[in-house]
Amino acid sequence: MTQRGYGGPLRYVQGPGVASDLGCYVAPLGDRALVVIDGFFWDTLRPELQSALAGAGVAAEFVRFGGESSDAEIERCVAAGREAGATSVVGIGGGKALDTAKITAFHIGARIVTMPTIASTDSPTSSLGVIYSPQGVYDRVVRCGRNPDVVLVDSELIVKAPARFLAAGMGDALSTFYEARSNVESRSKNYIGDSYATTVGGYQIARACHDTLMRDGRAAYVAARDERLTTAVENIIEANTLLSGLGFENCGVSGAHGIHDALTVLEPTHHFLHGEKVAFGVLCLLVLENRPQAEFAEALSFCRDIGLPTTLADLGLGDVTAAEMARVGEAAMMPTNVIHSVPVTLSARAIADAIWTASALASSVDSLGRPASSH
Repeated sequence: MTQRGYGGPLRYVQGPGVASDLGCYVAPLGDRALVVIDGFFWDTLRPELQSALAGAGVAAEFVRFGGESSDAEIERCVAAGREAGATSVVGIGGGKALDTAKITAFHIGARIVTMPTIASTDSPTSSLGVIYSPQGVYDRVVRCGRNPDVVLVDSELIVKAPARFLAAGMGDALSTFYEARSNVESRSKNYIGDSYATTVGGYQIARACHDTLMRDGRAAYVAARDERLTTAVENIIEANTLLSGLGFENCGVSGAHGIHDALTVLEPTHHFLHGEKVAFGVLCLLVLENRPQAEFAEALSFCRDIGLPTTLADLGLGDVTAAEMARVGEAAMMPTNVIHSVPVTLSARAIADAIWTASALASSVDSLGRPASSH
């Protein structure tokens, strides 16, 4: 029998105002913390969090995140963590800031706390961290050995961010079930420990993520545009962060993320959020695996309704050449690319053709789901 594995964060806490409780959750992990915080919050959120940590008896060294989870940035944070004698590392910000914090904690043997300020990726709950070049090109994934001890999600803070970030998180979360299915059908291993098969629970979480998006995603997007914190918004924050995070780590990712990673070889895509590119990758995955047209139509409609890219032109690649797309296909075929867990035979051309076709299919359907007029 195949061995199964399941993993996740020790604590997940979500709700309006929970950022003020940071000290309560960090203190049990030790009295010295390194806090890697997004520069956007340096002047606004940092003083409040510094007081919260000090009030709980935690001496905190704050480091302003440099903007890219690169080797150089991680080395800088590792040096700061060692100098501070940090027993925990707290990451505050978007996915790259959290990845930098997780990898830093791994290198210095510290505990991990993540506090996302946007619900745009599923990074906060996972034991994985992604490293990019200083220019934003995907490099590799680092296994950090443990999931975060605490994931603290202040929904009041998150709903103040532009709704584009919540939509991008839904684009990332949209891939969770489709990629889980890829891995189950191809009998691929998940990202737990030494790679185990997914559990029933892990797969059902991925399915619940999809169901939540389809039920609440559109209403949450409308509310979030006006900074309204409704039940739908809370549900989508959970889907983007917890359900998607548990789903991808316990089941694995595949073509949507593999195509995302490969597309980063083309500079225009660097101006788009991770989840925006993954959303387009979902459409490409459905073509690559030749899924029923109804699935493609459902995903296309959902992406359009919340403003996610559905064509190459939407990603600034309207004039992409055949040679450039061939580079994308070749990048996707690298042995380290996660696309290899799809249950179909792959080649650079097959991947490039799926990308072209997904874009053409999306372009051929109007906003009401009808074939576009030829006039």
